[in-house]
Amino acid sequence: MMEHSERVERYRAMVEDRLCAHLPDMHVSYEKLCDAMRYSLMAGGKRLRPILALEFCRVCGGDVSAAVGVACGVEMLHTYSLIHDDLPCMDDDDYRRGRPSNHKVFGDATAVLAGDALQAMAFEAVLSADIPPERRARCAAVLASCAGVSGICGGQQLDMEWEGRELSENELMEIHSRKTAALIRAACLMGAAAAGASAEQESAAVRYADAIGLAFQVRDDVLDVIGSSKELGKPIGSDMERGKFTFVELLGVDGCNELIKAKTEEAKKAVREDFKEPEFLIWLADMLAGRNN
Repeated sequence: MMEHSERVERYRAMVEDRLCAHLPDMHVSYEKLCDAMRYSLMAGGKRLRPILALEFCRVCGGDVSAAVGVACGVEMLHTYSLIHDDLPCMDDDDYRRGRPSNHKVFGDATAVLAGDALQAMAFEAVLSADIPPERRARCAAVLASCAGVSGICGGQQLDMEWEGRELSENELMEIHSRKTAALIRAACLMGAAAAGASAEQESAAVRYADAIGLAFQVRDDVLDVIGSSKELGKPIGSDMERGKFTFVELLGVDGCNELIKAKTEEAKKAVREDFKEPEFLIWLADMLAGRNN
């Protein structure tokens, strides 16, 4: 386990060093925008998505150091989505990762622009990665698909549109397969694509991503009920207050825990069958299933 934790820290350090390098110079006339971008991008967090991208690159035989730009692109796009999700016109969250949300510090307009700029920078990072051009193009196409109307944007629309009513399991799955799982899927698939993975390996990456993506969301719903606001970095019970129907309401806490367990096993099976060194991905799936933040 110590070896796996050390790999997490190595990956995180590689990504954060490159993220800092990508950020624009602060000494410009639009310094407030740069400050807002830095505020959210360098706020810490698990860096789950870039870690997944780098590990899938590794297990598919690629050069991890060459794929850091791809991993950074995923994290930049994830950060943009969080800034926009927190806006008053979206999920209206005042806190993110234990401190005020971007719009509470910089104002709504600058927060929107910071998200927009990070989204554009995400594709700059991917398209400047030190991998063959056809792999860069493949990674950019995957990111665009998972980020757009059929991915996180579509998921956010449904999340807002269906607030205040009871949802079926299929409706909940439709929201979160887009809003949460889509970018996790992008990270895994982009890591594989950066390495020039086979079709079988890409398929396994998608199966793993979709399984842990759903488990991740269900665990989020459970933590919103039983978690600690200090560990989560935001108030608990916020979904209920906004009238969002969650997996806890559908299945109960015990049912959610069973679903998390089943999806975690599904993810582990996917990587056992198609990769020679799946141990880190198996450990990561188990770790995410039991997380408290």
